[in-house]
Amino acid sequence: MRYSKLTYLFSALGLLLATETASAQTADSIKYNHLDVFGPIVWPTTSGSTRSAAGKPGEHYWQNRPDYVIHATLNEGKQDTTITGEVAINYTNNSPDQLEYLWLQLDQNLFKPDSRGSATVPITGDRFDVRGFKRGGYHIHSVTISYKNQTYTVVPVITDARMQVKLKTPLGAKGDKIMVKVNYDFSIPNYGADRMGRKTFKQGIVYEIAQWYPRMCVYDDVEGWNTLPYMGLGEFFCDYGNFDYYITAPANMTVAGSGDLVNAAQVLSSTQQARLAEARKSDKTVMIVKPEEVGQAATHPFKGMLTWHFNMTNSRDVSWAASTAFIWDAARVNFPSGRKGIAMSTYPIESAGNDSWGRSTEYLKYSMEIYSKKYFEYPWNSAVSVSGVALGMEYPGIIFCLNNLKNGNLWGDITHEIGHNWFPMIVGTNERKYMWMDEGFNTFINEYSTEMFNKGEYFRAADRPASQIGRSMARSKNPEPLMTPPEADNNYGEYYTKTSAGLDMLRNVVLGPERFDFAFNEYIKHWAFKHPLPYDFFRAMNDASGEDLNWFFQPWFFTTWKLDQSVQSVTYVKNDAANGALITLVNKEKMAMPVDAKITQANGTTETIHLPVNIWQRGGVWKFVYPSTSEITSIVLDPDNQLPDVDRKNNTWKSGK
Repeated sequence: MRYSKLTYLFSALGLLLATETASAQTADSIKYNHLDVFGPIVWPTTSGSTRSAAGKPGEHYWQNRPDYVIHATLNEGKQDTTITGEVAINYTNNSPDQLEYLWLQLDQNLFKPDSRGSATVPITGDRFDVRGFKRGGYHIHSVTISYKNQTYTVVPVITDARMQVKLKTPLGAKGDKIMVKVNYDFSIPNYGADRMGRKTFKQGIVYEIAQWYPRMCVYDDVEGWNTLPYMGLGEFFCDYGNFDYYITAPANMTVAGSGDLVNAAQVLSSTQQARLAEARKSDKTVMIVKPEEVGQAATHPFKGMLTWHFNMTNSRDVSWAASTAFIWDAARVNFPSGRKGIAMSTYPIESAGNDSWGRSTEYLKYSMEIYSKKYFEYPWNSAVSVSGVALGMEYPGIIFCLNNLKNGNLWGDITHEIGHNWFPMIVGTNERKYMWMDEGFNTFINEYSTEMFNKGEYFRAADRPASQIGRSMARSKNPEPLMTPPEADNNYGEYYTKTSAGLDMLRNVVLGPERFDFAFNEYIKHWAFKHPLPYDFFRAMNDASGEDLNWFFQPWFFTTWKLDQSVQSVTYVKNDAANGALITLVNKEKMAMPVDAKITQANGTTETIHLPVNIWQRGGVWKFVYPSTSEITSIVLDPDNQLPDVDRKNNTWKSGK
């Protein structure tokens, strides 16, 4: 083994540094305690071998399955527009438990005047603006159970946005099946908590319809029935199943929906069918309904009401939109396996133009291709972007984005909302409890799609979130941990930025891109179409990367600790820079991270050295030898601004200071 000058100096001065490190800890007042960060951390486990210690589904992992057949009708009225529907749910109980009752979500009940969500909106309002209205909420007309050759009606117990269905005979375990059929209706809210609703344009109303059918709550190995109510901010947690659904709407409307349009020949003109076939072969956007064709009789050659039939397999939800005002365009999507899909957009004339929704399909297509290549191939055949009242909302195969967005703002909204088809539509996390696992992971992958799209057309490195989070942490007087449930959080923006900043740091500072990307993709692969917990993610990353990262996961997600690295002093061995420099660093706040230090010498030599996080395992002060050959003129910690340091002034040391 050949010894470098740096190795020799470390060896010769080891005893000196050990004693000086201990005495130096009194030099600065620091909050850091190495035992808090590097003490033993063991994540909770579930019973029955349902989840493995390696962060994968376990030998006995199970998941229940609802398969849906839905018939719904859009009824336009002078004062009100309603949805009437019937949903038949074929429910498979794969759990080891008998179920004496079932729980369903009634998300439209958020809009009842006396809902919990309405009662908890601040007097000043908020983005979600859950204001109940007189006709809001579901009207449940009947609930019918079919089980073991017996069919009977049930009087359900409805509590806010949940419905309990008590069974005459318990549903058996390990694969037993039951059918639940519900007849219902509800009035469409004007502003559906920024997740759905309706908005009037020159050529008609755009209806964005979501949370539009009673659906099963998740029964899992962690909590049994997951029955947290829908209150506005906290989103959804759904099992996977097949959806066969039929939308009946006025015949002069275009309907866009999740999944595949099954009966195109019955609802589209021959011209539109030909254009759609052309779009499936074209990487450039093809118009299906042109702006000048909107509202023309030939565009919708049918009369009365028309039923559109859609199908989507192995999905956790479906949604749709309808309007007389829709321009419609589309283009081919090329998946890594060689499979082809289609990206589409529907929007009113007010949204048209190459600086706005005229590029929507382009944005959607390339986002789908980027995420499919980098993370996991998009599993369905189509996706559609809809312009309307919602600022930005995601569902499997369909996204709602605000009608007046332009250029980079529209790109950002589309790449974010379709990114949610990976988190949580493919990796099926519990959004109602762990908002950071969908919003934050998605924001993280959006950074890379923006960097890759059209040679970085909208990319700015300064937009990366780490330094922004540092400033936010420094300002915030009442921060809340990322593990705080969304309804209890006063600054939900950090679910997006703090989580994505954390993943950036793991990728670019701690593990490096190759190791991080492998571990992250392993996590996605193993939990696709399943329900991971935060602890599954932590274990998966530790296992596949070969690092115990709990020193990072515990502070970053469970606390509001801050990071403040500083340069305390520079001296020289035997007072001669040619013998090497003694550099003292201090970790002043409670978090720990690796150290990147850019060191410049008087002779013009500049290099950036990397010190692992392990330098902080024994305390908050670290002195090390740098093999200088001339006097050091400056040291800058974190020169690329990749860490959320709350006081960047003490990151820089200059000679003579």
